[in-house]
Amino acid sequence: MIKIALAEDNSFLAHSLINKLGLFDEFKVKFHAVNGIELLANLDSDSNIDVILMDIQMPAMNGIIATKEVCQKYPHIKVIMLTVVDEDQTVYESIQSGASGYLVKESSPQEIYDAIIQTLNGGAALSPNIALKAMKIIQNPESVQREVSGFDLSERELQVLQQLSKGLSYKEIASNLIISPNTVRRHLENIYKKMGVSNKVEAVQQAYLYKLV
Repeated sequence: MIKIALAEDNSFLAHSLINKLGLFDEFKVKFHAVNGIELLANLDSDSNIDVILMDIQMPAMNGIIATKEVCQKYPHIKVIMLTVVDEDQTVYESIQSGASGYLVKESSPQEIYDAIIQTLNGGAALSPNIALKAMKIIQNPESVQREVSGFDLSERELQVLQQLSKGLSYKEIASNLIISPNTVRRHLENIYKKMGVSNKVEAVQQAYLYKLV
């Protein structure tokens, strides 16, 4: 029996994935988490898992950070990113975090089955378009590394991010940088967009992960 955990914050997609996995008798979904924090808490209680299907864009702790944590604490567990996001930067981050595969969410049940079996046999499961992006990264890693390392943040945006990482409020950041709270808010909106996050917790997590603070 192959024991699987699912990390997916969209209940409809999670239900669809569980149904796809349920078509195969050798698969058992042990638990479903809605974010990386819940996933890690479940693993702390029971790490007898073979494969995790990991969404990337999740609240509280996204799939990239969660994958890095899983690979460090539970090296026996294979992680397959299952997502609608296939941008070069995200593919690169997934590979860097230790993911063993990367599939798009619209993959068929058979494609998911084949990916899990291939991964457990030591292979790397990649959708065809993801494989092309991975090849591009291998051939020219510097372009993606530059994009990831700074997320193309301006000097002022980096200053705001550094202030945010200290737990300061908008008003405190505005006072320290001698700008208005509304300007701080606009900078944070740009930061979230560039970093691919949705809130300050995720932004700070990414900042620490990529040593921006």
